[in-house]
Amino acid sequence: MSWRDAAVWGALALAVCSGVAGLFGLVRWYLALPSRGFWIGARVAQALAVAYAALAGVVFLAGARPASSLYWLYALLPIAIGFVAEQLRLVAADHVLATRELDDAQELARLPRAEQEAIVLAIVRREMVIMALAAVVVCFLALRAAGTY
Repeated sequence: MSWRDAAVWGALALAVCSGVAGLFGLVRWYLALPSRGFWIGARVAQALAVAYAALAGVVFLAGARPASSLYWLYALLPIAIGFVAEQLRLVAADHVLATRELDDAQELARLPRAEQEAIVLAIVRREMVIMALAAVVVCFLALRAAGTY
């Protein structure tokens, strides 16, 4: 297997994993159904993005050069996308609480149970859509990486 084959197949594996996780997450978000399976898939896709970036580094150190230098951007940008998505996910709870004029989780605990559950579901859904959209973007970038090598 050549370095080109490894880069292309790695990008395709990342695209499939991220695409499946992203689409599954969007469906579950739309249906308002939290999913442990989505989070596992999203984390696997993130780990695969890190592994693919490492592979791109090995390819670079081996002296193999892609047809387009844009490949390096497409191969490494998924790491940045994942980082930004995680930062947005971290502030999702604060945003949902602020829109309901709640300062913190202690105020949430004083609400009736049904309202607490609705707010928690809103937080989980916001986190899911952020991570699912990030996974879809990573899928697109991985397909571009495969196409530009």
